[in-house]
Amino acid sequence: MPQSDIVIIGSGIAALSAAYHLKNRKVVIITKSLWADSNSMLAQGGIAAVTQKNDSWENHYRDTLIAGCFHNDEKNVEFLVKDGPKEIKDWCQKGITFDTDENGQFLLGKEGAHSQHRILHAGGDATGLKVTSFLYQAVKASVTIVENEMATDLIIKDGICCGVYTKNEKGEITQYISSKTIIASGGCGAVYGNTSNAEVITGDGIAMAYRAGAEIADMEFIQFHPTMLHVNGRCVGLISEAVRGEGAILVNQNGEAFMEHKHDQKDLAPRDIVARAIFDEMKKGNNVFLDISCIKNFQTRFPTISEICVRNGIDLKKGKIPVAPGMHFLMGGIRTNDKGETSINNLFAIGEAACTGVHGANRLASNSLLEGLVFAKRVADHINSKPVVNEKKVFPNIQEECCETLKISLPTKKQIQEMMNKYVGIQRTQAELNYVINWFMRYERFFQNNNVKNFTKEEIEIINLLTVGWLIATSASMRTESRGGHYRLDFPVADDNTWRKKQIIRTKQEMVVGV
Repeated sequence: MPQSDIVIIGSGIAALSAAYHLKNRKVVIITKSLWADSNSMLAQGGIAAVTQKNDSWENHYRDTLIAGCFHNDEKNVEFLVKDGPKEIKDWCQKGITFDTDENGQFLLGKEGAHSQHRILHAGGDATGLKVTSFLYQAVKASVTIVENEMATDLIIKDGICCGVYTKNEKGEITQYISSKTIIASGGCGAVYGNTSNAEVITGDGIAMAYRAGAEIADMEFIQFHPTMLHVNGRCVGLISEAVRGEGAILVNQNGEAFMEHKHDQKDLAPRDIVARAIFDEMKKGNNVFLDISCIKNFQTRFPTISEICVRNGIDLKKGKIPVAPGMHFLMGGIRTNDKGETSINNLFAIGEAACTGVHGANRLASNSLLEGLVFAKRVADHINSKPVVNEKKVFPNIQEECCETLKISLPTKKQIQEMMNKYVGIQRTQAELNYVINWFMRYERFFQNNNVKNFTKEEIEIINLLTVGWLIATSASMRTESRGGHYRLDFPVADDNTWRKKQIIRTKQEMVVGV
C-alpha cells in the first residue's frame, strides 16, 4: 500500500506543473493510460499572456470577462492574467522555447475575442505537445509516475480525503494513501463523442469527486470548438483558432462569408457565437469550410493541422477545409477556491477538471494552458507552505455489488454520446433536457454509488460518463437563460448584468443555486 505526501491524478500540463513545484515532496502521479495521453498534448493553439508593452493585464482581464459573459470569478481572473506573464518568463528561463522571429521577438498570434496579438506558440501548432513534453522531462526523475492505473474512488475518512483507490489492467486494486490529493484528470469530452479531446477523457475525476461529496459547479457551460475537421459526417481532428487568427474565413459551399454580419469581430468572435453560427448554417443544409487561400505557406505554419488534413484525404491546394463544431472544453468542474482547495479537506483540483471560475460561461482562446500553469503553481505554493503530516493508514476494501446484481444493464458509450449530442448540444430546450434527464435517471443507482472500484475499467468509464452527462443535463435544466456555452432556444441571451454571479452547484446531497 503506497504512502506519499501528494497523489496527483492525471498527467497533463496542470498535473506536471504541480508535480514540478512539489518535487521536494514525495509525489506520485497516477494516469489511467500512458502519461502522454492528455488533452494538453493535443493543444494546437498557444498560451495567452501579456508580453508586450502595447498590451496590459487589464486588456487581457477585460477580454476574459467579455468572452466569459461576465460569469467569471473576477479575483481568479486577475490572478490568471497577472501571474501568467511571470509563469511564461520563469519557464523560458528554465528552457521552454516559444516561436520567435529573426530578431528573437515572440511571434504572437491573435485568436477569437482577444483585443491584442498575445498568443505564444511553440512548434507552430504544437504548443501543448512542446510544453507538456518539457514538463515531463523536468519531473520524471523526481516523482513516481504510475501509468495504466485508473483512479476509481477517493478515500474519504471523517470528511477528509486520505488518498485514492486505483485499478490496473489486471483488475488489481491498490490504495494510495496521501496527505494531499490533487485531481488533474481533465474534462469530459468523451461524453459527446464528436470532440477535440483525447479518447481517455471520460470525466473520471469529476465523477469521482461528485461521488465523494465534493461540490461541482457550472457543468452546463460546454464550449464547442467552432472548427473541427469534418469528414464523412464525423469530427476527426481540431483546426486551431489560430488559423482564423492568420486570416482564414468561414464560408459556406456558395462562398458566402456568413460571419460578416454576425458579430463585429467576424470570424474571430467568441467561440460560442461562431459555433452557433456554423450550426445554424448546417441546419439550413449548408456545408461549412475554412477558406485558407490567403495564408501563405500554410503547411509550414500549421504542420500538425496539415498532417491531420492530409491523413483524412483533404487536398490543401484547394484552399478549403470542411469544418463543424465539436465539444472542446468544460468551463465547469470541481468547485475550487484560488488555491485549488475543494469542499473536501485535503482534496484539490486543477486544470480542466476544476472550476476556478476564470473561464466564466465561455473560455477565452488559449487561456486553458495558462490556467494549468498558473493555478498548478498556486496549489503547489499553498501545499508547500504547510507541513505535510502523513500518518500510516489502512482502509478496508469495501466489496461492491457487481453489474449483474444491480438488475439493470449499463448503456454503451455510444448511446450516452447520442443522447448528449441530440438533447444537450449547442442548442437546448427544457423539453429535450427533461427527456434526457429522465433517461439518465434510469441509471441513478450507478452514478450515485460511492464505490465503483469493483466494476471493470470499461464499466467504470461508462458510470463516469453517465455521471457527468447527468450533471451537465440537470445543471442546464436549472439555468433558465442563454449565456456563453449554454444556449437555450426557449430563453433569451442574458445581458452583462443578469445573474452575473450566480453559479449552479451540484452536490451529492442536494442541488443548490449559490450567489
